[in-house]
Amino acid sequence: GGRMEVLEKKEEEQREELKSLEISAKLQDLETKVSMEQVCIPSDGDFDWSSVDTSQLPSSYKTNSLKEKKLLHIADHFLQQYTHLCPDRKPLFLHPVNECGMEKFVSTTVRPTLLRYTELYHWDGCASFVSDYLTMEPLKSPITTPSSLYSPTTILKYQRGNCFDFSVLLCSMLIGAGYDAYCVHGYATREICTLDETLELCPLLRKPQEVPKEGMKKSNKYRVKPPPDLQSKFELQQEAKKKAETEAAQKNKEREEEKEVEKPKRDPLYGLRVHAWVLVLSGKRGVPETFFINPFTGNSHSTMDEHFLGIESVWNHRNYWVNMQDCWNGCKDLIFDLGDAIRWEIMLSGGNKPLQLLPDAEEEKELSDRDMDDMQEKEEEDMSFDMPPSWVAPIHISPREFETRCSQGRKVILYKKAKLEKWAPYLNGNGLVKRLTIYADSDCTEVVEVREWFENREDMLDVREVNKQTQLTTEYFSPGYLLGLKAHTYTSLEPEAEHTMEFYNEARVDGLQKRVKNANEMIEYFVGRDDFLHVRHVEFGKRGKKIHLAGTRTDINSGPIVQIKECFHRNLEKPADEDVAERIFLITEEMINLTYHLKDKYITASKKDFFKAAERDRKGNDVIMTPEMCITYQAGSSEKDKKLLHLYKLLQELTEEEKQLKQQVWQSEAEVLNILKIHENEEIAIKLSVSIYNTERNEERRQQYEAMKNTMEDELPGQEEQDLDYLSPFLIQTGHREKMMKGQALCVRDDCLTDFKHRLIDKANIIQARFEKAVEELQKNDQWFQENQNQLSAEEEDDFLTHYSETTFHIHILALRLNREKHMEPQKYLALEEKLRKDPRLDEHLSHA
Repeated sequence: GGRMEVLEKKEEEQREELKSLEISAKLQDLETKVSMEQVCIPSDGDFDWSSVDTSQLPSSYKTNSLKEKKLLHIADHFLQQYTHLCPDRKPLFLHPVNECGMEKFVSTTVRPTLLRYTELYHWDGCASFVSDYLTMEPLKSPITTPSSLYSPTTILKYQRGNCFDFSVLLCSMLIGAGYDAYCVHGYATREICTLDETLELCPLLRKPQEVPKEGMKKSNKYRVKPPPDLQSKFELQQEAKKKAETEAAQKNKEREEEKEVEKPKRDPLYGLRVHAWVLVLSGKRGVPETFFINPFTGNSHSTMDEHFLGIESVWNHRNYWVNMQDCWNGCKDLIFDLGDAIRWEIMLSGGNKPLQLLPDAEEEKELSDRDMDDMQEKEEEDMSFDMPPSWVAPIHISPREFETRCSQGRKVILYKKAKLEKWAPYLNGNGLVKRLTIYADSDCTEVVEVREWFENREDMLDVREVNKQTQLTTEYFSPGYLLGLKAHTYTSLEPEAEHTMEFYNEARVDGLQKRVKNANEMIEYFVGRDDFLHVRHVEFGKRGKKIHLAGTRTDINSGPIVQIKECFHRNLEKPADEDVAERIFLITEEMINLTYHLKDKYITASKKDFFKAAERDRKGNDVIMTPEMCITYQAGSSEKDKKLLHLYKLLQELTEEEKQLKQQVWQSEAEVLNILKIHENEEIAIKLSVSIYNTERNEERRQQYEAMKNTMEDELPGQEEQDLDYLSPFLIQTGHREKMMKGQALCVRDDCLTDFKHRLIDKANIIQARFEKAVEELQKNDQWFQENQNQLSAEEEDDFLTHYSETTFHIHILALRLNREKHMEPQKYLALEEKLRKDPRLDEHLSHA
């Protein structure tokens, strides 16, 4: 009977094996089908990883230390327990081979690194760099883990890798920057695994979420009640209901059409596709909430994101955790408390917690006591084992590599109805670094808008937006551009076309914020002016003669000014009926209309209308002001202002201001033409600016530095030969240097030393004399100050104290020089004596004698 039971068990095991083989065969068929499908992978052809040069790699890449071998042994023991307890789960990703064919534990492949670039100190900068710098390669089998995991240094060198390579590199950078980051081995959707973003909205087009502001409603029981609404509420409700129904039906129809077009195809491998990403836990670096990072895109995702379907294990540079929670609902219900031994099985417990993976009760009976003792010894060893240091060489990214980013300097990303292109700085001659093309359809055939971003341009151009439907171009400039220009909107650079220019009003004297100009009118908006002007509106007639203004580069094809209208803010220093709110100069009609601000509790404003007359009549006599030349309305007063002298002076002032306004309008026109001409010339010959600190690109600065360096090197050897020659004057005095006797040579040497000694004594005496003179002057000044201190003003006293401190400092310097000379005299004398003794000119004569 016992044999029959054993045979039945074996038959059941064989049947289960056959079923698993059938399932794996089906999965293999699905895998081959999926591999035949085209996926959106931005690769430039298959790369042969077998051609990787490993000869120059460090020894740690090619060998395992004793500690690493012990770690691999512990990992195998851990894997045996895991497969025994969880036979239905996929094998763990523990120790794949590296580029040299050596098995390395995944935690030791993580190399925490903090790079010197400020951008890489934040998680989004690190994620953006990794996604831009590396080229994505799909896994050889989409449902199994890779057999190899190369070092981050090799991945950086060849700028390509799979999701595991991306994650290890990104995790190394994040841990180095202080984040609590982990590599994740799990499962994700086809769009995530294949880097297909054609159904995703471009991040540059996402609108920031608006936080609703709840205003505090203050109830006032004394407020005036509004008049009753006499319209039928029922009719209004019915109309609103019909309108809402039609709009909802239209929106639903559009949504259904979009869903039909954009609905992704059914994935036969849904839930089986292996993917690796990065987990960042809350706490360190002020991270408020745990989140995922997809290393392919550099985007952050919530742990509730539906694209992430499950997690097998996570690891960092210190340990390895296996997820023991059910992933039937994806990652939504997972709790990321790695200290919870029930939910997360840790491999190296560090002696704090025992291993949770233990054999079943039935199998414990079959094991001998000896085997149990061996297992306990192994577990005790595992508990006390620490993770060995990383075998990977230090990660280094040069400034050129960090700047270039994308492979070959260019990257293209396809989004939903949009295409994003990125370039390295200085790769394009016009400074273009990013371009977003927005389309009207999902097939990306009809262009709606193009946005371009620029860097390092001398004309300070930052962004250019071109609407292909309206042909409207808007350009944005950084502060510091010509005349404080901030933005320029136009359809054509022709002067007759409409131009809208915005300015940095803080950088302009006139406070101009915006100017709208076309062939018929010009409107200018001002901010923060002392005269409270905020709008100036000018209307033009037909174009006529050209006017050249001094100080401008261009001639103005000026039309006659028909009207100038100016609006002013309220000046509280003046009464309302004397503070002009609006003035209109009707040039052709020779009229000036003034409208004043409203007075409190008045609904009409005071007005003055002036009718200009010629300054002189036909006979040459001055025109006299008459009441008919000014119509006045004074709010709140029935009497007309009879002071004609006051009105006459006001009219003269306004006439003079009208002349100045005409000049200002012409200057504004000239400024517009000047900006257009300069901008057109800059677009023809675009120049890029290079920082003086960028020595690689700044050729002119580099050549100057090298020339200066060569000049310094040429001058240095000559300086050694330019030492003073004390012997030459005394050799000349002898007159017969070639036939010098021994006595003459000794005499020359003694004369030279004696003269040098006298020079040193004279120098010390001069310093001593200056020192004594300065001390005597200081004493006299001190005595004078004591006598006249009460008579001096505060300013004179300050001047004296300043002079006194300068004299004291001068005496201190002289004292230091005097002490130095007295201390160095013997040393200088002995040095010259030694030099003369070795001088070949004297030595030759002495030996000859």
